Amino acid sequence: MTTPERSPKADAAPAGIGETAAAFDAGQRPHPAVSLPELFIAMLKVSLYGVGGGTSLVWARRIAVEQRRWLTEEEFADVVSLCQFMPGPNIVGIATCIGTWLHGAVGAVVAAAGFLLVPGMIGFGVGLLWLQNADHPVVGHVLGGIASVGAGLLIATGIRMLMPYRARRAALLFAAAAFGLIVIAKLPLAIVLLAVAPLSIAAAFLQRGGAR
Repeated sequence: MTTPERSPKADAAPAGIGETAAAFDAGQRPHPAVSLPELFIAMLKVSLYGVGGGTSLVWARRIAVEQRRWLTEEEFADVVSLCQFMPGPNIVGIATCIGTWLHGAVGAVVAAAGFLLVPGMIGFGVGLLWLQNADHPVVGHVLGGIASVGAGLLIATGIRMLMPYRARRAALLFAAAAFGLIVIAKLPLAIVLLAVAPLSIAAAFLQRGGAR
């Protein structure tokens, strides 16, 4: 029995977030079959497992890309890039975007509720408890240890998100430039985005035009 040949478009990863949405609409890649309760629980796990926005990003990638395979590495990187320009916390925007891709406006509401509802109530209670014991030395050591682990996880996730682009010299160049401006020059993130992002977008358009 012979297997039908797959169209090259079916295997091609969309190059940008707009093209990713278009690819789903055009049926170029099968839309993940995800129920709303499953989406809610997944975003709830992201929020509960993550300690702060940085480690929540780690868990969002692990659940959506590695465990559930709702998104590819490139698609998740597109979502993160888009949410850098959106108002509010990045991780909330990421959860909302994932919900939108999977179930439209209803998915966006369900994903945001899963990420914010229960963890928000827990965080409020923990915050009150922390304020009452903020001066205790043990609390400072615990928070310092959590921050160190979170930083390590975030760096590892950043490297893994960069791996799909390791063959693209321009992408590596702009990643290095952004890293240097933020870590070495200590410029604010907003300024770095406004300076580097337009150049990166222009380079991508020029490269795509040359490939044609």
